[in-house]
Amino acid sequence: MGGSQRLHGQLDVLPLSEVFQTRTPFFMPARTQPAGISVSIVEDDAHASKVLSDWIQPTHGFCLVNYHRTAESALSSLPREKPSVVLIDLNLPGIGASKCVRQLKPMLQQTQFVMLTADEDVDNIFNALAAGATGYLLKRTPRADLLAALKHIHAGGSPISSNIAKKVLQSFQERWPRNPAAELSPRENRILRLLARGSSYNDAATSLNISLPMFSTYIRSIYEKLQIHSNAAV
Repeated sequence: MGGSQRLHGQLDVLPLSEVFQTRTPFFMPARTQPAGISVSIVEDDAHASKVLSDWIQPTHGFCLVNYHRTAESALSSLPREKPSVVLIDLNLPGIGASKCVRQLKPMLQQTQFVMLTADEDVDNIFNALAAGATGYLLKRTPRADLLAALKHIHAGGSPISSNIAKKVLQSFQERWPRNPAAELSPRENRILRLLARGSSYNDAATSLNISLPMFSTYIRSIYEKLQIHSNAAV
């Protein structure tokens, strides 16, 4: 499957009766899981689940643990699976993706939750980040870019766009009362301002004279502080 393949592109898929032969999702027992980045998928769209599974399962360095069609199934099973990364559809029916992440994150503090979305819905993405997500990816992301992003996230990175940076910066300025344990440092504030103005990761890191890995560490710290604020407000 080529690197330009996209989730919403054309793909020869198995009939749904073969993709989901039973209501029990595919599961690879923990004792047989190979080393690598273990990934679980939470996606109600059968076609998208099939594409993601076909991208991840045969790729060296990755292990497909499971896929779930509902948030409720994920809440029941993910605490046992303990994957490295969870790809979760932002627009899940039922209790929804953000509530699902908020309930799972305290039980899976080492797991990175990555939202999948058809478009950059700033408000919903922000709510998911505040609930405990590490970042988000657009469903039109090509295969090679999606796998690279998962490696980046697993290594400590956190994707953020200009629009999301603006929303996060605004939330720290206006939305919550001051919390000394979760205030942005001057450098974190500067990073958000640079990104909100449209600077790339490379340009912002160069402007601040820091390495890209260090830059990613600051983004992860910003998200963690956002989650502290959000949990205090719930």
